[in-house]
Amino acid sequence: MPSLNEIRSAFLGYFEKNDHLIIPSAPLVPQNDPTLLFVNAGMVPFKNYFTGAETPPAPRAASSQKSVRAGGKHNDLDNVGYTARHHTFFEMLGNFSFGDYFKEGAIAYAWTLLTQEFGIPAEKLLVTVYHTDTEAADLWKKIAGLPDDKIIRISTSDNFWSMGDTGPCGPCSEIFYDHGAHIPGGPPGSPDEDGDRFVEIWNLVFMQFEQFADGSRQPLPKPQIDTGMGLERIAAVLQGVHDNYDIDLFRTLIAASKSLVAGGSNGPSHRVIADHLRSTSFLIADGVSPSNEGRGYVLRRIMRRAMRHAHLLGAQEPLMHRLAPVLIAEMGGAYPELRRAEPVIVETLRQEEERFRRTLGRGMALLDEATAKMSEGGVLSGETAFKLYDTYGFPVDLTQDAVRGKGMTVDMEGFDAAMNQQRAQAREAWTGSGQASAAGEWFAIRERLGSTVFLGYDTVEAIAELLALVEAGAEIDKAQKGQTVQALFDATPFYAESGGQAGDTGEAEWDGGKGKVIDTQKQAGDLHVHVLEITEGALAPGARVRLAVDAERRLSTRSNHSGAHLLHAALRNVLGPHVSQKGQMVDGERLRFDFSHGGPLTLAELDAIETQVNAVIRQNLPAVTKEMAPEEAIEAGAMALFGEKYGDSVRVLALGKALEGDGDYSVELCGGTHVARTGDIALFKIVSETGVAAGIRRIEALTGESARRYLNDQAAVAKALADQFKTPVAEVLARVDALDAQRRKLEKDLADAKRQLAMGGGGSGGEATAIEDIAGTKFMARVMDGVGGKDLRPIVEEYRKQVPDGVIAMVGVADGKAAVAVAVMGAAASKFNAAELAKAAVIAMGGQGAGGRPDFAQGGAPDGSKAADGVAAVKAALG
Repeated sequence: MPSLNEIRSAFLGYFEKNDHLIIPSAPLVPQNDPTLLFVNAGMVPFKNYFTGAETPPAPRAASSQKSVRAGGKHNDLDNVGYTARHHTFFEMLGNFSFGDYFKEGAIAYAWTLLTQEFGIPAEKLLVTVYHTDTEAADLWKKIAGLPDDKIIRISTSDNFWSMGDTGPCGPCSEIFYDHGAHIPGGPPGSPDEDGDRFVEIWNLVFMQFEQFADGSRQPLPKPQIDTGMGLERIAAVLQGVHDNYDIDLFRTLIAASKSLVAGGSNGPSHRVIADHLRSTSFLIADGVSPSNEGRGYVLRRIMRRAMRHAHLLGAQEPLMHRLAPVLIAEMGGAYPELRRAEPVIVETLRQEEERFRRTLGRGMALLDEATAKMSEGGVLSGETAFKLYDTYGFPVDLTQDAVRGKGMTVDMEGFDAAMNQQRAQAREAWTGSGQASAAGEWFAIRERLGSTVFLGYDTVEAIAELLALVEAGAEIDKAQKGQTVQALFDATPFYAESGGQAGDTGEAEWDGGKGKVIDTQKQAGDLHVHVLEITEGALAPGARVRLAVDAERRLSTRSNHSGAHLLHAALRNVLGPHVSQKGQMVDGERLRFDFSHGGPLTLAELDAIETQVNAVIRQNLPAVTKEMAPEEAIEAGAMALFGEKYGDSVRVLALGKALEGDGDYSVELCGGTHVARTGDIALFKIVSETGVAAGIRRIEALTGESARRYLNDQAAVAKALADQFKTPVAEVLARVDALDAQRRKLEKDLADAKRQLAMGGGGSGGEATAIEDIAGTKFMARVMDGVGGKDLRPIVEEYRKQVPDGVIAMVGVADGKAAVAVAVMGAAASKFNAAELAKAAVIAMGGQGAGGRPDFAQGGAPDGSKAADGVAAVKAALG
């Protein structure tokens, strides 16, 4: 019985043997489609090849593409765990032809692989074709020898694929496997087609038409092939099981889950955990972090669904991070990014589960209370579902999943009404995949003119030919003074923004004209596009232009970029291997570096990081760059950014020597510009460390002259304080601490004096401290001038001794504003609520409301002249 890994290898080996280029799986974060949250099909990385926007690397290719369907249009999350074949993460095996072979070749390859290489009996297979695709039906008879009753014609859109309303499209042919008569269900197109007996295992898409906006279609000059076969489905067939969760990979993951949860029931929970472990681990490995928007929000939803099922199983400790090594052992061979990211995966899962467990218990208690008196078939109110979301961080699908186990549903209309604003924000939070792919115009220009030759590693000045000018997304023939256009040259010393390094700025000069390069951006993959403001003359393609980078800004940018590499290495050395880069921006001013870590850094940790970086700077060793294959570089120890797609050759930068042991201090894949020697950085200084999201920290730092000026400014402040205090600089901190302690003591003494004065008299509007009886309730009230809100509570506490059973209302007036504090004691607590009484007083004094507990509450109001009205309002509420 072949394993999942063996089946994947056999598929790729078969197509490699048949002259297909094997393409490694692209990251789950789309590189060329800003409309998608995640890669959700095998053809997504090849989309630009099918549309003609980019030239494919070979006429035929094959891949095993990791895919996620858990958000947006393609969302299988709700069904995972309850069906045999739904997953949030799956692998899509596919072979592709870009104008090479067509229907006959695709059908022959598929039939040979299934029946000969995989040994599936022909009688267990049947196919569908689009109802007008007689060519495909005849080919199935010719190649596979299938009879007419095994070639089913389907007229629905399920068997006709299109990339969108316009563009490439064509009929499909699906291959089904018959699991046997003992399983209910009929063949496709029959009344019982929704049963589980006949399972689609492979879809062949014949892209042969171009669809136009008016609905018409024209044959493509070079028809293309796109196929997709779910690895989990074909593994179930070849391993002789009907349920995907019974294949070897899931058996291993589920067994590990059961071993860690004593007494856990089977049900759907272990299946959910096993599936969601795959999707969350792969997403983290590809650079996604849990957050409250976009991709991070979807990741968090998947995580929390799995974590709730761990809770249902009775897991007493966080579970997911303990299962991650099992998954990585199973799949790390085929996907080495899992192994590289293992510390990050484990730490992210651990932190997120610990964070969720802190709120899970309270949320589940609320849910249990709300459903306690409901019977099977009941409907949980939308308001309760919203409260779970808003207060406890429960996505509504998690709540639906929870009540589903009790045979109940959620009032989604009520939920939508309660959450209207938040849902709108959530929909708008996804605005694309970040740096969007270039418009079709830039791809067309690249196909016509080729890529940009980048000269900036060796020089900051060059003569280049202007190839194209673009304005508002369209090519133009000429640009005049005052215009700002996008300019493409055959070569350039200007670095285009990428990898977190800002684009270069500088000047351009040509015969009869000048301009300012105000930014440099990447388009269509490797075009360096200059945002050029024409300041003199006019410019047209064909001109020879002198391009000069702002050398001082470039020097600072290089220093900051190299400093960021050293910072990354120091963070991993000091904090641990779970640290990974989550974003950076380096320019001529400073460096900003985002990284994964569970909490704020201590002063000792920050000092250790700074000390390491500056030690490597003082080594003053040459920066070493090499060009090599990505796999070779990573095997040699180079750090790669999770989720990045690298080309056939990468630039590897090594900086400094390890402070302990042998080897380099920092080795990373990076195409940016860097210093020639570590000593060129001169100085490194951290200026801030903050949190930017759950589990994500940010360090901002300065290098070189900027760091020197910063330290000089700090020293000037210390010197000024020393002069003012007439003390040595070294003793300034002790002097400040002494003054601060003195200030706090004086504030306390003043507060005590105010309280004693207030309790001794001097009030107005009911200044007597006599206890009244109002409708059987003892009541004490005072208005006190010069007493602020923060001083009211200790005064009320003093008066509690006089009124152990009753109501106290104290109003303080300071700076023209009023504050009220209300306490309810003894038997009065059964009749009155302090928060409601305080609110009545605040409203009477022109305020909005109060807050607190039933026995004590406070509030403030803008009009101190209405203090007596506040006391009267409380008194009226008692009567």
